Amino acid sequence: MVRLAASLADGAITNWLAPVDVPTVRAVAGPACELIARIFVVPTDDAATARAVGRRMIAAYLTVPVYAAFHAWLGRGEVLRPMQDAWAAGDRKRALELIPDAVVDELVVHGSAGACRERVAEYHATGLDTPVIMIVPAPGVDETAAARQLAPA
Repeated sequence: MVRLAASLADGAITNWLAPVDVPTVRAVAGPACELIARIFVVPTDDAATARAVGRRMIAAYLTVPVYAAFHAWLGRGEVLRPMQDAWAAGDRKRALELIPDAVVDELVVHGSAGACRERVAEYHATGLDTPVIMIVPAPGVDETAAARQLAPA
């Protein structure tokens, strides 16, 4: 998918990347391809809330075959398989429980506005050209205020 986008267009848009994944995708896209990623941000200091929201999103996306294959390629296949198996068996509650905190923390940026800005900077540092920030609605998060707080100085 990334190779095809890079061969036909000036850029490739991805979803569900952690900063550690960017070099892998960059290696396939090549240096001339603008690499863009939608980055899910839950700007709250309440890690439990951020992880609960993140788990729901991860289960909804990473059980879809194309996203499951993408994350297997990125190296998360084994850690995500129990969640995917539970989901396929119809046990949605168990699927959510089987998503490790570490996976949520890799794929969903959360914390204070400053911590979120620092995490987004990690994407740039590892080779992402254009982050597209998606502020995820969560209890206690004012999305308009969050957009202002997350903006670069």
